[in-house]
Amino acid sequence: MRIFEIGTGYTSIPADKGAATEIVVDNLSRSLIKLGHDVTVVDIEDPNRLPTDLSILEVPMPKGFGATDEALGIKHKLKRVVYSIKLAGVLKKALHQLPAGDKVLLHFHNQYNAFFFYKLVPSSLRSKVAVAYTVHSYIWHDDWDVIEGTIKRRYFQEVDAMEHADQSFVLNADAISLITEHVGVDASKLTLIANGVDTESYRPCDSSEVADLASSLGLANMDCIIQVGSVCDRKNQMGALKMIAPLMQKRKNLAYIYAGGVIDQEYKDSLEAFAFSCGISERVVYLGELKPGKELNRYYNLAKCSLFATKAEAFSLVVIEAMSSGQPVFVDSSLKVDLDGIERYSDGDELCRKISRILDDETERERMAAAARATVLEKYSWDKVAFDYARAFEKLI
Repeated sequence: MRIFEIGTGYTSIPADKGAATEIVVDNLSRSLIKLGHDVTVVDIEDPNRLPTDLSILEVPMPKGFGATDEALGIKHKLKRVVYSIKLAGVLKKALHQLPAGDKVLLHFHNQYNAFFFYKLVPSSLRSKVAVAYTVHSYIWHDDWDVIEGTIKRRYFQEVDAMEHADQSFVLNADAISLITEHVGVDASKLTLIANGVDTESYRPCDSSEVADLASSLGLANMDCIIQVGSVCDRKNQMGALKMIAPLMQKRKNLAYIYAGGVIDQEYKDSLEAFAFSCGISERVVYLGELKPGKELNRYYNLAKCSLFATKAEAFSLVVIEAMSSGQPVFVDSSLKVDLDGIERYSDGDELCRKISRILDDETERERMAAAARATVLEKYSWDKVAFDYARAFEKLI
């Protein structure tokens, strides 16, 4: 099967930062190739692309809108549009060159990209393809009366993409219910799918592998709780810190370490101010934005557990990364994510009790860590997820 995996245009593939969708496209493409499929990644041009053995079809961009121009805001939206228009041109040319009778599968991961494809590529060329679309947006997490206005204003392109696609893949069951009930996409055109994780890059490390790292951060002999994700209100580092601050005040060897790109500097400043007010600022450590893969895995392995307090998510890569690295992962009970192998908490008191339990009982912590790793190997490896995608793709070609 010939497949075009479509990069979003945010940053190039492979990503050198925590760009979740780009990480998905990279790893999914590799696992589809292992299954014997012919995969081309269509992606934003980048003269400084990280080394890769993937086949890349580049989308040329005007100056000022390249792979390294990753600022958010109005320019980010404009870049999405420009890339999507250029992408449509590249796909149009590729489909023109497709031999008569051949058919390819296009797999989109971004609403802008799919929307402009349908607007700018003529139906005579679109007849040569089957189209799959994966819904990565976190917006579908909430109740319909909360998100309806936002969907109509900012995600109408995603609705259009799902209406036109031959099959859409959705990362949690609650989102499927919302889409079928309120958007009107037929349930037969929606497939529940998981994200995957590179279980070789994210794995348990021997303590000696991270001892130097702990010393360099001033965390030797400290019990660490790690949270990974963009630093902003939605990821809710403040909520996490407020919940565990009383425990940190009691346990002087407990540290909160967090990593991710800073989306909101004022929000990060407020974290630091809160930590100072609680007398724990020396044990609240910002790690910066870490390179995905083996580097990030070392930091997961520094910690006794991982905390995921985000307010809204479709399917978080960092949760299964932490599980794969051999960490117990604590997730807010209110978060609607379809994940096995996680430990839920309903409030700060319950969270602190559960964290205290594993800090006081290393055997129990190791049991939970091993169970998390085993769950990932069974259900969330990229080979397993790619197989599920490929089985659905084959019905479309």
